[in-house]
Amino acid sequence: MPSDQQNQSLLRATWAVAALTFAGVAALVAGLIIGGGAAASELADPGETVRWGLPIAKNVMNVAMAIAAGSLVFAAFALSPSSKNLNRAQNLSAFGAVLWAVSGAANFLFTYLSISGSVFSAEATFGTSLYMFATDIELGQSLAINLALAVMLSALVIAFRSLTSTLLLAALALAALVPLALIGHAAGSAGHAMAVNSLGMHLVAIVVWVGGLVALFVVRGETAEQSAALVKRYSTLALISFALVAVSGLGSASLRIDLTELSSAYGSILVFKVGALVLLGVFGAVYRLRLIGRLSLGESQGKAFWRLAAVEFLIMGAAIGLATALARTAPPLDGSGIVDPTPAQILTGEPLPSPFTAESLITAWKLDLVWLVICLAAIGLYLFGVYRLNKRGDKWPLARTISWITGMLVLIYTTSGALNAYQEYLFSIHMIGHMILAMGIPVLLVPGAPVTLIMRATEKRHDGSRGLREWVLWAVHTKYARFVAHPIVAAVLFASSLVTFYYTPLFAWATNEHLGHQWMIVHFLITGYLFAQALIGIDPGPVRLGFPLRLLMLIGAMAFHAFFGLSLMDGSGLLLPDWYGAMGRTWGQSPIDDQHTGGAIAWGIGEMPTAALTIIVCVQWFKSDSRDAKRLDRQSDRTGNQDVTDYNAMLAKLAQRDQRQAERANEVNTQDESS
Repeated sequence: MPSDQQNQSLLRATWAVAALTFAGVAALVAGLIIGGGAAASELADPGETVRWGLPIAKNVMNVAMAIAAGSLVFAAFALSPSSKNLNRAQNLSAFGAVLWAVSGAANFLFTYLSISGSVFSAEATFGTSLYMFATDIELGQSLAINLALAVMLSALVIAFRSLTSTLLLAALALAALVPLALIGHAAGSAGHAMAVNSLGMHLVAIVVWVGGLVALFVVRGETAEQSAALVKRYSTLALISFALVAVSGLGSASLRIDLTELSSAYGSILVFKVGALVLLGVFGAVYRLRLIGRLSLGESQGKAFWRLAAVEFLIMGAAIGLATALARTAPPLDGSGIVDPTPAQILTGEPLPSPFTAESLITAWKLDLVWLVICLAAIGLYLFGVYRLNKRGDKWPLARTISWITGMLVLIYTTSGALNAYQEYLFSIHMIGHMILAMGIPVLLVPGAPVTLIMRATEKRHDGSRGLREWVLWAVHTKYARFVAHPIVAAVLFASSLVTFYYTPLFAWATNEHLGHQWMIVHFLITGYLFAQALIGIDPGPVRLGFPLRLLMLIGAMAFHAFFGLSLMDGSGLLLPDWYGAMGRTWGQSPIDDQHTGGAIAWGIGEMPTAALTIIVCVQWFKSDSRDAKRLDRQSDRTGNQDVTDYNAMLAKLAQRDQRQAERANEVNTQDESS
């Protein structure tokens, strides 16, 4: 028989899902009426059932995704593996994943019926067409991947119940959002990268924000103190989510509407959605400033918080419904498309930039919202960690802070400055970015010792749950991390990445696809960071090679880079002729000459970070010898120079042995002469 606490959790889950769904559908219907998202189409109208069924199915799917993924994120960050609440949060996620799969299947079917104008049928031809939609059309492929991952998640959440598996499944659930970002509203328009990044960040933030609150509302805490701790941890997730929603919303809106068009139907829905999100932000401020500290004081304060959370579900549901309606409403800027696109616009979605000059290094910018947010957050968190150390009287070297901040600023410029603006059109600029990502930025980030700072500045949890400190410790001690961080493995990955990337289809994927481009940045940063960590790292690693071996490893990797650069300089074939050769660029070097320049850059630009690494290794080697000498001197002083006495005694024994051997040799010679 289920316990009273289980029944209460079930009732709270039912209330949360019902409130989100009811408010979402009501706001969705209002938004569709205002924006005309469910109006009949003049060409191939799919019928009223599809026109209304598609947005409703999508709205339910959005709620389900939030419950499934957000519950896992909250559980991984806030709950203890020994607590019954972890099992309740996992059950909630499993329910959300099943609802996600069912509503996702309906959304997939309605989407096909809507764009094809066909009618549902049990005939084989309908099934064949549906299969082709799922396998050959980008929209169908993305929806099918999302649906398949939802089905997979619903099974895995039930099968694996540990805290570690909860984190991995949370990552899987968030990864399932990526296909939706790639096909989202305006993802195929000009500003494709900004549109995809904005929508992706928006989805992740909303999912964590909404799903985390549902999980908190359902599991709560067994005591008032536990409830206060859980609410505090959720408020951290909610604050981060609110910031991401605000930033990504601005980035997305900037592509589709300006302030003069807020009176349009699209603008009206957008204003209502922004109002709902702002109201949610106010509730978050109330959590942190007023109610969190009072939750442990008594039952009345706890009831006030949970009533506020229940009202928040209605506002969250309305925001999700308005967002769904917004996706079905044509923005005012639609219809201003390209009449006669150039080759560059066909390939990249952007017009060909002005000729590249030295001035362009300063004036040309193309923001990558994801990396801009990551870098600014990394700087802010690092400075906050240093502040906490200084506040309690601990020292943190200023050079480490400067090195970390400089590395992040260089990363911002590489991903959002002139290198990002021209890397799609000039192979040489792409190669400069590659070299900086793999060799320049890691040389600045590794001396910052971020893992050491996290270990020293972050409070340790004592209830068995895992926060930032605990998850970082887990990550660096996994077998996989210890394997890839081994100096030999790191060197092989660093050197072989060049051939693996440029002479395989990975280069075309990273050039043609936004997701591939993001993977390329992550890959170059990680391989470069692991290699620099093996050479000059301050953070602890699995194995520390001697300094002579480090220098040999550095020379070997750089020699491989040089040979790769020479192969590009001498090559007669263009690596991506259907991209760089078809760009229609009328300024600058020819594509093959530009590729040769890129090879020269790969050969020559590595000299600067190589010299820096060599100098740092040599300085560390010298300091290590000096520390060893000082340590031996202190040990000698503590023992009254006993080590010197022992050394002199050893020399005396050696001298006596040599003397005895000489005397025996003389005796042998004397006997030989007398015989």
